[in-house]
Amino acid sequence: MSSIDTVVFDIGNVLIPWDPRWLYRKLLPDDEAIERFLREVDFQAWNLRHDAGQPFALGIAEHGARFPHYRPLLQAYFDRFEESMGSAIAGTLALVRQLRASGYRTLALTNFSAETFRRTLARYPFLNEFEGIVVSGEEHLVKPDPEIYRRLCSRYGVEPARSVFIDDSAPNVAGAKNIGMHALRFSSPEKLRIDLATLGVRIPDTAQTDGDA
Repeated sequence: MSSIDTVVFDIGNVLIPWDPRWLYRKLLPDDEAIERFLREVDFQAWNLRHDAGQPFALGIAEHGARFPHYRPLLQAYFDRFEESMGSAIAGTLALVRQLRASGYRTLALTNFSAETFRRTLARYPFLNEFEGIVVSGEEHLVKPDPEIYRRLCSRYGVEPARSVFIDDSAPNVAGAKNIGMHALRFSSPEKLRIDLATLGVRIPDTAQTDGDA
């Protein structure tokens, strides 16, 4: 029998698809222009600063001063953030609900701006079904900093050796393992179910998806 009693999920691209290109396809003429913009402003690093707690107003002002011709595109990301997200990944959501129904604790740990996460909660109310969520922008820490995993464990009384963390990012998976958690890299709900079974986490194969976003 598995000793795991807690399953911790990332949110972006595990439960909710996210890609800023979906928004920028509405604002730029072609994929080449999108990739040039993302590369020139170092969008990933810029966005991570907001995940770490920087207010968007400051991030847009600072980066907009460096790249004034791109400032409207930076502002659009905050104003129209919802357009960078898709519908919930139904298979993962069903798995979360099945785990909880089977007696496992379910938590979430996400790199997310505190500002945009509040809006995301309103759009995806199923996120409130988690026992708790640790949001990097509220903690001023981002994965894979080991402290953010420790903070989740301390706050919710999670024993690392009895938990499994799921993320689509290899560095974030490694960060969880480094503090003693089991950890799996997400690629699909079907593969996740198999991977959980290898850790002794077995759940009924019946979906419960009522109330999806």
